[in-house]
Amino acid sequence: MIKAAYLHIPFCEHICHYCDFNKVFLKGQPVEDYLKALDLEMKLTLAEFPTDSLDTIFVGGGTPTSLNEQQLYTFCESINRNLPKSENLEFTFEANPGDLTKGKLQILKDAGVNRISLGVQTFNEELLKKIGRVHRAKDVYETIDNAKQIGFQNISIDLIFSLPNQTVQEFKESLDQAFSLNIPHFSAYSLIIEPKTVFYNLLKKGRLPTPGEDVEASMYEMLMEEMEKQGFHQYEISNFSRPGYESKHNLTYWNNEYYYGFGAGAHSYVNGTRRSNTGPLKRYIDQLNRNALPIFEDHQVTMEEQMEEEMFLGLRKTDGVSIAHFTKKFGKDPIKLFEKELDDLILKQWIEVQDDKIYLTKKGRLLGNEVFQAFLGVI
Repeated sequence: MIKAAYLHIPFCEHICHYCDFNKVFLKGQPVEDYLKALDLEMKLTLAEFPTDSLDTIFVGGGTPTSLNEQQLYTFCESINRNLPKSENLEFTFEANPGDLTKGKLQILKDAGVNRISLGVQTFNEELLKKIGRVHRAKDVYETIDNAKQIGFQNISIDLIFSLPNQTVQEFKESLDQAFSLNIPHFSAYSLIIEPKTVFYNLLKKGRLPTPGEDVEASMYEMLMEEMEKQGFHQYEISNFSRPGYESKHNLTYWNNEYYYGFGAGAHSYVNGTRRSNTGPLKRYIDQLNRNALPIFEDHQVTMEEQMEEEMFLGLRKTDGVSIAHFTKKFGKDPIKLFEKELDDLILKQWIEVQDDKIYLTKKGRLLGNEVFQAFLGVI
């Protein structure tokens, strides 16, 4: 049964230097037409792949809160009309500090949104400018104060480390400021330089001074230590929370469960098929105007691929992969199935097997991608 839905709003008022998500400048875009198409995509998809109720809805982007108040109200009303919700629904909206006004916060609250995820990235003013962010540190404090006043408690912020010229001390200062916000969840990622971004072009020209792998590893180790000191549990490689505030939506991905993906360029995993939607806005809207789902490509996931995905997605979680759950789901014991790979990783001290769990060691968390690659195409 499908228990999660992701919705994509591709509009941004500014494009950040590191971002490679499907996004467009807001100005002059057919926002209302896009929202109508999104409404129709939900209707058509739910008719073809019904579900009783969703446990999580996550709206990402782009910048969902770049919509004006009327558009935001229309969009929320469309979600509530089309998607069946469980009593304990986790309903998340991504937002930028600075463009999330009290009016928009109230619209979200009235629509049943109960979790806000803010793209903060860093509190260092110089670094914010360098990475193409337009908000400033004061906007973060103000937005979170406003959100708390409106009644939001479940608030998360994203941080990025290993930014151009960033030092370990600068990252530590950003963390200290983050902890002062008194919120229950943090996501923290190292900078990945993707093709077709401003940073990628600068790197190719030799004009992007990154801190380097050793400094990045020091930042990550410091991140894990500081989070633990402050009472935040690391439940996934890049995610930390107070007890009970883990992102249920993101756990859907790491538990390798089914989810809907709505919007231009969105991905879904339904009934054993992974799909991606067409990315260009005009094409997305045109396909739906013809009453056709905006599918760009789909892939029926083989049993072998499902088992490999179960391993490399599950190992992102601190709890790791449950041997009993894997065996029940696939009818095969992962210890025997991946015997050679597991022996090699245990020897390197990157993973441990204990009781029912296969999980990354702290050393393994630093080398996550190398661990995950060990399970690709091996069955």
